[in-house]
Amino acid sequence: MAADVGDRRDSHAPAVTTVFADGDVPDLVAEMSDDEAALAALGYKQEFKREFSAWTTFAVSFAVMGLLPSIATTMWYGLGYAGPAANTWGWLLSVIFILCVAASMAELASSMPTSGGLYYAAAVLAGPKYGPFAAWITGWSNWFVQVTGAPSVDYGCAAMTLAAASIVNPDYIPTNYQTFLLTVLIMLTHACISSMPTLWIANFNSVGTTINLLCLLIVIIIIPTAAMGDPKFQPNEFAWGIQNGTDWPDGIAVLMSFLSIIWTMSGYDASFHLAEECSNAAIATPRSIVMTAGSGSVLGFVLNTLIAYTIKDVDEVINSDLGQPFAAYVVQVLPQKVALAVLAMTIVCAYSMGQGCMVAASRVCFAYARDDCFGAASGPLKRVNRRTLTPVNAVWFNTCIGVLLLLLIFGGAAIDAIFSIGAIAAFVAFTVPIFLKIALVGNRFRRGPWHLGPASLPSGLAACAFVLLMLPILCFPSVTGDDLTLDEMNWTVLVYGAPMFFIIFWFFIDAHKWFKGPKINIEHRMLHQQLPSMDGVQVPAGGSGKDSDIERGSTSKAPSI
Repeated sequence: MAADVGDRRDSHAPAVTTVFADGDVPDLVAEMSDDEAALAALGYKQEFKREFSAWTTFAVSFAVMGLLPSIATTMWYGLGYAGPAANTWGWLLSVIFILCVAASMAELASSMPTSGGLYYAAAVLAGPKYGPFAAWITGWSNWFVQVTGAPSVDYGCAAMTLAAASIVNPDYIPTNYQTFLLTVLIMLTHACISSMPTLWIANFNSVGTTINLLCLLIVIIIIPTAAMGDPKFQPNEFAWGIQNGTDWPDGIAVLMSFLSIIWTMSGYDASFHLAEECSNAAIATPRSIVMTAGSGSVLGFVLNTLIAYTIKDVDEVINSDLGQPFAAYVVQVLPQKVALAVLAMTIVCAYSMGQGCMVAASRVCFAYARDDCFGAASGPLKRVNRRTLTPVNAVWFNTCIGVLLLLLIFGGAAIDAIFSIGAIAAFVAFTVPIFLKIALVGNRFRRGPWHLGPASLPSGLAACAFVLLMLPILCFPSVTGDDLTLDEMNWTVLVYGAPMFFIIFWFFIDAHKWFKGPKINIEHRMLHQQLPSMDGVQVPAGGSGKDSDIERGSTSKAPSI
């Protein structure tokens, strides 16, 4: 055993949690950079250029989270369900647990810095027997998050754009058809940008994040200084009080309003999916996750609190003819020209956010296709374009799925389901590996260079408990009894549950035969073990057990934890 450890040290393979069996190390690891060696120890060869830094990785995550457009887009569910309380103490309460989820995820990212992210972690932590099923559920759920991200953000961007047109021309009333076409156009431009070389995308997102931060800070300054009315600010009783917009008790209404906060704060996982394009990924990736969640929590609370203290009439904002609550809010509290300027900045930020969502989704799709999660479609989806060195096929596949999802615009309240799916599917994907680490692995978890120390267990328990509470809450409709009609129904259970039921059914009927979790795609050596004869591999006759032989493409190794 000591010799085994010594051999590992000689090969400088990093101590990470990996799908390799104990005693296996990547081949030629001594000739690799530290990042390439870390990825090789996870079973993958380097395919992307590592042109993302800690800042540009944070830039994508912050752009994906997009505080200003996210808060603007999901105002229906925060203010609409619980009134100003959702923006103040509701935000403070929920982000405590969301930060626990983010910190626990960051710990996993440091140990396993690969684009497969949560999916890879679930496979390894569940062990060889249950790993494929855990990876299957986590992977598909996470892909649902990613594939609904860009359509939902772009839908909000289009709705705000058309609302701005309505403010300028009060006689103009946007139609569903116009909203659909504008959203599709925005998605197509994002797909084109996401198909560019990695460095171009990194630079675009770096500029976008700078604009996001500047616009957010400008809006935070504008709202209190330019707000109309006497007095400008509401009393504390109003800003921290509940205005229940549902048929449920006040406590349930506040919990339902967490949908807005959960969806707004869900972009921090984007850093995980860019780990294979980031330098010093085992440190930079978890730092980026924590930076995104931490900065989002603070700045989001500031903006939400300003809204709670300056809004005049919640019902008027939620039920405005403009069809977009944030647009109605800025018109209510700001002079028209200032309101249009704030709305324009929000639209620009939403565009940047949608592009970040598209990039993250394409990397997730590529990572899962690399392990054949998509069955027969995996072949083209895991190809990297020779010119751009980016997964162009995955970009356009996600775009096509997103356009189909946007048809929900013509179903009335059904379009709301893409926001709820984003929250529920994210929580499932985020916490499955966290739960597995706590319940099955415990102290055997092999930490990366960034970890939580003794806070790891409490953070993981808080994250899992919060998710367990929120999953059913996020499926509640806002009305009950005779008021519950098809138009008012929460369709999340159907839109998310039906595909997941099919995915699980597919696994037990067919996919379990060929899907075995993350697939090693790099040559590696088995130390101190005699290899059986294999096609394409010559085993030296009478080879010593100390010989380091090569096995190509093994996918049946028990994970090392």
